[in-house]
Amino acid sequence: MEIAFTKMHGAGNDFVMIENLDGKIELSSEQVAKLCDRRFGIGADGLILLNPPADDSVEATMVYYNADGGRVDMCGNGARCFTSFALQNGVGDGSTVSFKTDAGPMTADAKDGQFTIRLTPMHDLRLDKTLATEQGSFDYHFMNTGVEHVVKFVEDVSAVDIVPEGSTIRYHDDFAPKGTNANFAQIQEDGIIKVRTYERGVEDETLACGTGVTAAAIAANLKGLAEAPVQLLVAGGDVLTIGFDREGDSVSNITLTGPAKNVFTGIVEI
Repeated sequence: MEIAFTKMHGAGNDFVMIENLDGKIELSSEQVAKLCDRRFGIGADGLILLNPPADDSVEATMVYYNADGGRVDMCGNGARCFTSFALQNGVGDGSTVSFKTDAGPMTADAKDGQFTIRLTPMHDLRLDKTLATEQGSFDYHFMNTGVEHVVKFVEDVSAVDIVPEGSTIRYHDDFAPKGTNANFAQIQEDGIIKVRTYERGVEDETLACGTGVTAAAIAANLKGLAEAPVQLLVAGGDVLTIGFDREGDSVSNITLTGPAKNVFTGIVEI
């Protein structure tokens, strides 16, 4: 079977995009992993299907898989790419798209090459917790911004040995059985937060993580370190913007704004 695809990236977080509006394509986790393999496949941090709407309340369905073939609830950078890809395939009104994810319904719009998605509500907030690891104990913040995230504030994010430190957090018993993503954040003098992310399912650092920078922005704001909207610099070099309303420790109307770009298109045999 041959499948047409588009390779896209959002701030360096890259995806294999497949139009499946007729619902005929079904991929196994093994097939997804092979397509995402950077040596033997197309190469990507994840794969996204543009599926038909599940009901009349939305215009499409976003199905997201990590590079290991595991299906997960949502991906922020992926959702921006999905928005652009859906608009390219005639979904929506030309600038706005409504769609469902496994994390819940979302809406997004495009303007001047930037894509803004309205994220599902943040939940499972745990501030000022302590985690004991092989690298020592440290304070962290945890929340679910579509998927699970730990945020650790550091003085110099470039000094973090991210694979061993991130994997220790990702597989820690405190987050079993699903595990978590791990974000390391540095408040710069200019107020922009520099973030590096170890991503579950990729099992490595990714150049950007939309839900991860969202968690970092919310944690920084709740700790009095940043005012909304918050700008965050990711490893891929782009600056993403997180907006939200806050009342006490309650955060609502969360938005993520940033780029989404086509890289190339092709046909792959499954």
